[in-house]
Amino acid sequence: MMRKVSHKMFDHQQLCRARTPILSAIAFTATIFFVYANGIISTISLQSSSASTKEISGELHSRITERQIMSTVIKEPLRSMQEEIKEVDRSENQSSVIPPFSLTVEERIEWFRKKVPEFEILKSDNLTKEFLGRVLEFFNKECDVQFFMTWISPVESFGRREFLALESLFKVHPHGCLLILSRDLDSIQGYRILKPLLDHKFKVAAITPDLSFLFKNTPAETWFEEIKSGNKDPGEIPLAQNLSNLIRLAVLYKFGGIYLDTDFIVLKSFADLRNAIGAQSIDVSKSWTRLNNAVLVFDMNHPLLLKFIEEFASTFDGNKWGHNGPYLVSRVVQKVAGRPGYNFTVLPPMAFYPVGWNRIGGFFKKPKNKVESRWVNAKLLQLSGETYGIHLWNRQSSKFSIEEGSVMGRLISDHCVICEYKYSS
Repeated sequence: MMRKVSHKMFDHQQLCRARTPILSAIAFTATIFFVYANGIISTISLQSSSASTKEISGELHSRITERQIMSTVIKEPLRSMQEEIKEVDRSENQSSVIPPFSLTVEERIEWFRKKVPEFEILKSDNLTKEFLGRVLEFFNKECDVQFFMTWISPVESFGRREFLALESLFKVHPHGCLLILSRDLDSIQGYRILKPLLDHKFKVAAITPDLSFLFKNTPAETWFEEIKSGNKDPGEIPLAQNLSNLIRLAVLYKFGGIYLDTDFIVLKSFADLRNAIGAQSIDVSKSWTRLNNAVLVFDMNHPLLLKFIEEFASTFDGNKWGHNGPYLVSRVVQKVAGRPGYNFTVLPPMAFYPVGWNRIGGFFKKPKNKVESRWVNAKLLQLSGETYGIHLWNRQSSKFSIEEGSVMGRLISDHCVICEYKYSS
């Protein structure tokens, strides 16, 4: 049974789908000591039912204790400057793995086959082998809510805007746990980014995912093997974007919890939400017209997640933006609506998407007169009611600075934990 949610929700069986529309300059001083990335970043735990936790724990126990970590700190020799630079630089040339335009399918597959070794996220190594063990280490921690994010971009591009999303999460869920699936953030530089939160005793970690494990025994297993072998067309859209769409589905299917995009500002607790997805838009009859996958709340092994994964693998198209993401979840929910065995809720746009991508800029501008000031106050009051958080549509909003006194400025002031953001004038 679904937990009761405090505001009006849309049950998927009552809805119809009306239509289908469309860190950084490198600077560092002499290193005092070196810590293995997989040891130093182990501070998160994941909430799971005791039965499922015991089942997985029997398969593989935690490998690294705190005492072992400290031993590593003392014994590991200093690395050279060149090694440090290699650590920081290894993800800076990811633009070289974005396919050129104007290639035929055959030419792109041939290009991709040569480039596969450069895709760090596809590699299997010691870090990926430790994925399950490191995750299970976190299961033993107490977590009110377990969150997941993905980051398949250079560590340098994880900026202040993304950090604000993490701050807002822990402001509302101080005893929650956040696992970021990311090879790039699972590094010394990534640890430095997360350290302010760790210093405040928040449970957050970046762990290199084992994609073979995540996709094993799912409909995506064969798709992933074809991608790794270079025998499948990745399409013109960066593969990282589509991998993120799939990883979020697989990690929720394997572990259960809440997935959030890194451009999502949390405003109130998710603790009472279960098996829910949000509508991005509705029509005049309040029937949803499009769903979005920036926020997903699902139990482990939920059948709808399996349907999502199945749809991804069977209809993958790397040339159409959104086809493997928002449009995918919309297609599947339309297909299963009304069928027995699918227990989930579609929340109205105010829950996760209270402002559209084409209007998000207004949230960043400070009021210039009394009328605009009243609008800001009214909007903040509205958001304090039914809204769990705000998707910032970073593709559009990244060009905007957060001005002091704006809706975003006010929200950040109320939902930060480090609170070192400098507003634009």
